[in-house]
Amino acid sequence: MSEKMRQGIHPSVVATLFLFLCSPRMDFLVLFVFYLTLVLISGVMICVCSKTGYLKGPVRRGTQIFSYIIPECLQRAMLRLHHYLFHTQNRTFILLHLTLQGMVYAEYTWEIFGYCQQLEFSLYYLLLPYLLLIVNLVFFTLSSVTNPGTVTKANELLLLPVYEFDEVLFPKNMRCSTCGLRKPARSKHCAVCNRCVHRFDHHCVWMNNCIGAWNARYFLIYLLTLTASAVTMAVVSAVFLVRLVVVSGLYQETYVDDLGHLQVMDTIFLIQYLYLTFPRIVFMLGFVMMLSLLLGGYLCFVLYLTATNQTTNEWYRGHQGCCPHVARPPSAHPQVYQNIHSHGLWSNLREIFLPAAVHYGGKKK
Repeated sequence: MSEKMRQGIHPSVVATLFLFLCSPRMDFLVLFVFYLTLVLISGVMICVCSKTGYLKGPVRRGTQIFSYIIPECLQRAMLRLHHYLFHTQNRTFILLHLTLQGMVYAEYTWEIFGYCQQLEFSLYYLLLPYLLLIVNLVFFTLSSVTNPGTVTKANELLLLPVYEFDEVLFPKNMRCSTCGLRKPARSKHCAVCNRCVHRFDHHCVWMNNCIGAWNARYFLIYLLTLTASAVTMAVVSAVFLVRLVVVSGLYQETYVDDLGHLQVMDTIFLIQYLYLTFPRIVFMLGFVMMLSLLLGGYLCFVLYLTATNQTTNEWYRGHQGCCPHVARPPSAHPQVYQNIHSHGLWSNLREIFLPAAVHYGGKKK
């Protein structure tokens, strides 16, 4: 353990630090927490409101307002960039994913790993994030390069009887307006990849690939390991900072406030001091904590879909009522979507992790 960690903090240094923290320019902690809270609340509200359609009006009005403020040339450039990033196949988000992952692991290796070794952390505990990284990159690659289940003229007849048509989201004898192929139940044409995908879940920009029947298992394991690595790094970083405070005895220090009174070190003061001493570690901790919450929430949603044998496309369309426009008699009652593909937890998991058994074994008529 370094000499800096062994020595206590001199009261005069603490008092100077306190005056600095109380200055108007140092409301970092409050602003940072407010920012994280705002991002999380905004994300939740967007998910909820997009499901109910409440955001359509405000978004349309906001777009109209910004169209008067932003120059037209900048609007066209933003639209082209948006179209390139989200409506064409490109590797931008793959590079961004790998860059962010590399930056987090570089900071972990450069600072946290060495400090934790000085504080005599278990080596197995410190190496766990690297093990998760290796597994995560393997399944990231598999999710990106594996054919998700492209429907072609050659396999069209093979895929048609695999799933039952529910006559709501997936009517019989429907042809893709783009490919011209007969659409198997649970398939969808991806406008980004320009192909029909069997058991289509969603197009993932981070993978530059669709998630479908053949790579859903890889995507699920990728998401599990990514969430686990974020949580593990958050735990290691938090435990390191807590142990550092305990070993250095910083929590027992006192300072003199601006009224001349002796005050005991409180939690807010400790966090701000740690940020000034280890800014990159504290910032990384905030980042991986926020990432853990977002990934954990999404992972729970994906696990729910897996356990109930639904896809993101089916869940969204079923809750939005976005069913195909099929000609029905005027007196016919509107049909409500029901999940007819769930056959129990183990059968649903088998369908994800052993898709060949479903497609070439016992097909559902």
